[in-house]
Amino acid sequence: MVAPLHTGPDPAALQARLLPGVSRSFALAIPQLPKPLDQVVANAYLLCRIADTIEDHPGLDLPAKRTLLDLFLATLDGTVPAAQFAATLHPLLGETTPPAERDLVAEAEHVIGMTASFTTRQREILRQHVGIMCRGMPEFQGRGQQHGLPDLATLDRYCYVVAGVVGEMLTELYCDYSPEIATRHADMAALARSFGQGLQMTNILKDLWDDHRLGTCWLPRDVFAAVGYDLDRLDPVENRAAFKPGLDRLLGITHRHLRDALDYTLLLPRQEIAIRRFCLWSIGLALFTLRRIHASPEYASGEDVKVKRAIARRVMAACNLATSNDALLRLMFSYAARGLPAVIKPSSGQ
Repeated sequence: MVAPLHTGPDPAALQARLLPGVSRSFALAIPQLPKPLDQVVANAYLLCRIADTIEDHPGLDLPAKRTLLDLFLATLDGTVPAAQFAATLHPLLGETTPPAERDLVAEAEHVIGMTASFTTRQREILRQHVGIMCRGMPEFQGRGQQHGLPDLATLDRYCYVVAGVVGEMLTELYCDYSPEIATRHADMAALARSFGQGLQMTNILKDLWDDHRLGTCWLPRDVFAAVGYDLDRLDPVENRAAFKPGLDRLLGITHRHLRDALDYTLLLPRQEIAIRRFCLWSIGLALFTLRRIHASPEYASGEDVKVKRAIARRVMAACNLATSNDALLRLMFSYAARGLPAVIKPSSGQ
C-alpha cells in the first residue's frame, strides 16, 4: 500500500478546493456528511473523476486509455508512485480537457496520498469499486460515438460501470461508518445501483444535445427504433415530435431509478440526518432536472434544463426540513414527480 504523504498541501483543504471544479452538486452535498466520512467520500469522488478524465479524453486511443487506467489502479495498489502516475497523465491532457480536471490530475499525488491515510477497510472499498469502474470503462470506448448504444441493456451496463458502482461504494462506506446502517446492508445493496444510475441517466438526458455536438451519443438505438426514430438522423431541431416518445421512455426509466434511490435513502436510520441529507439533495436536484427536461421538449443544451441556483436552494431547504419524516419525503417526491412519464421498472442487468 502506498505510504501516506507527510508534506504538501492540507489534504482536506485541497479536496475542498478541487471538488467545486469537477462537480457543483457534490461540492455542495459532500460537506453535509458527518466527519470523517465526508473526507472519504470526497476522496472517492475525486478518484472517480480522475478515471473519468482518462475515459473522456478524445485524444487517447483505446490501448492508451487501458494503459493509463491500469497505471492508475497500480498507483492505488501502491506498486507505482502517485507522482509517477500524475507525471505520466498530466502532459497528455490538452485544451479539450477542462482546466479543473487538469488541475485535479496535477494534484493526483496528493489526492492519492489522502487515500493512503484512510483505514484498511476504507482503502479496500475505494480500490475495489474504482477498479470496477476502470476495468469497465474501456468496454464502451467508441460505442457511444455518433449513432448511440445498441440497446437498453448496454446503456444499463454503461450506467452501472460509471455510476451504479458508485452507489455500491457509498453503501459499503456507510456500513463501515455505522454498525446500525450495516444491519440494513442487504436491503440497501439491492437498491444501491439505482442511486448512482438514476443520477447518471439524468445527466445523459440533460447533456444529450451537447454530447451530440461533440460526436457522441449514449442513447439506446432499440428504444428509439421501437417508436420509429432512427438515431442515425439524430438532430436537435428536425423531427423532435418523433424523438419525444423515445425520450419519454428514458425519462420513465430514470424516474423509476430515482424512486428506488428514495427507497434506498429511507433505509438509512432516521437519526443519520447528515447522510440522508446528502442522498436527498442529489435525488431532489436530479428529479427537478427531469421535470425541466420533460417540460422543455425543444431544449437544445444542458444549460437549457439545468436547475437554477434559486430552485436548487429551495429543493435543498425542503429536503432539510423533511429529512427524518419518511411519509413527508414520499409525498414531496410524488408531488415533484407529477406529470413525469409513467414509471418503468429498469432492467436487472448490470
